[in-house]
Parts: sequence; structure tokens; C-alpha cells
Amino acid sequence: MRILIDGYNLLHASGVFGETRGPRGFEASRKALLEVLAELLGDDRTKATVVFDANDAPPGLPSRVVHEGIQVVFARDHPSADALIEEMIEDHNAPTALTVVSADNRVIAAARRRRAKAVPSGEWFAELCAAARQGPQTESKPPPPGSDYEVERWLREFEL
Repeated sequence: MRILIDGYNLLHASGVFGETRGPRGFEASRKALLEVLAELLGDDRTKATVVFDANDAPPGLPSRVVHEGIQVVFARDHPSADALIEEMIEDHNAPTALTVVSADNRVIAAARRRRAKAVPSGEWFAELCAAARQGPQTESKPPPPGSDYEVERWLREFEL
């Protein structure tokens, strides 16, 4: 199953933000989110594509990159990430095997029209965190300080 993620939508729903503020803040937050996703998705990270808006992107930002196996796409030639995600859903050759992660009604409607699974960002992230807690724990990079995932991990650690 492929996973198509509305990047900034998930960023806000997850509470994962980078430590940098100001002009480089979005970049730091994108990277923090991708780091957490890579850890939580494990081997499934290669099935994920995260789409970010890029209409006011800094010069030199590529259209596509791979971050620890996760495909990252910037909507450079589209009015928004939502528009690109809708196009990707429409063009997908097996939409019933696609999970679309977004809280945007337009994106959810596009997914449902093609019979793809549509999951609200906050719900999907909570399920991903819960699955990670139940699965085998491996040593890897910790999530960014203050993220919901990190808070839950410390609550578990101290049995609160």
C-alpha cells in the first residue's frame, strides 16, 4: 500500500516542529517531521510520499528529494500541495491500494472518488505512534524535543 501525505497538514496535526525559528523555520520543521516519519514508518518509509507546498519556496529548492527512503515532493508547478495531491490521486494506477493522509476536505473527497483510503492527519499520526509503541523498539534518532511523540514516550517511560 502506498501512502500519500499532505506534508504541512501533518506537520501541524502532529505537533512536530523544528527548533529553528525565522526564515529557516519551515525547513527545520519539514526535516523534523521527516525524521519522525522515517523512524515511525520503519521499513514502510519507502512506500510514503510527502507533498509540501512550494509557492513561496526559497530559490534552489528541488522539486523532489528522498529523505531516508521517503519520497518528498514540493508542489513547485502547482498552486498548492492539495492541487498536486489531487492530481497524484487521479493519476494513480491502483488507487484502492493508496492511503491519503490529509485533513483537507478537497483532498479527502478526491481520494474517496477514486476509492482510496482517506485518513485525517491527526488520526493517522496517532495510529502510527500507537503502532510504534507496540512494535519492536530499536535504537534510532529521537524525535524532536516537545513533539507529541516524544511527550508520549516520556509518559510511558515514567509510567505516568
